[in-house]
Amino acid sequence: MTDPIADMLTRIRNATTARHETVDVPASRMKSEIARLLLEQGYIAAYEIKPGEVGDLIVITLKYGKNRERVISGIKRVSRPGRRIYARKDTLPKVLGGLGTAIISTSRGLITSAEAARLGVGGEVVCFIW
Repeated sequence: MTDPIADMLTRIRNATTARHETVDVPASRMKSEIARLLLEQGYIAAYEIKPGEVGDLIVITLKYGKNRERVISGIKRVSRPGRRIYARKDTLPKVLGGLGTAIISTSRGLITSAEAARLGVGGEVVCFIW
């Protein structure tokens, strides 16, 4: 059995490496929340949920710089089904000394580590983006 979140992150990583404009990902609530955070943090240009043949799809429009340099230089799944990683409110991770973003699954939903520190909550570390 594969991890659907890791599958989504791998599709985004491969699409940015190949300089694709968009990438399609099978939809779920958690994946759409990750896409929302990527949009809020400025890592992607847009996303929309479209009905597919079997289930809904999230169509993510990737973002590039002036000379087609990638905005997402790295994306990594941290907590996996086989090994869950949790962070307390006082030990929230920083990605590249604050230059990247950590996505945390908390009791208040999926939020960035900066937002979790502001709210004073901890949770499961889903992924790192830089």
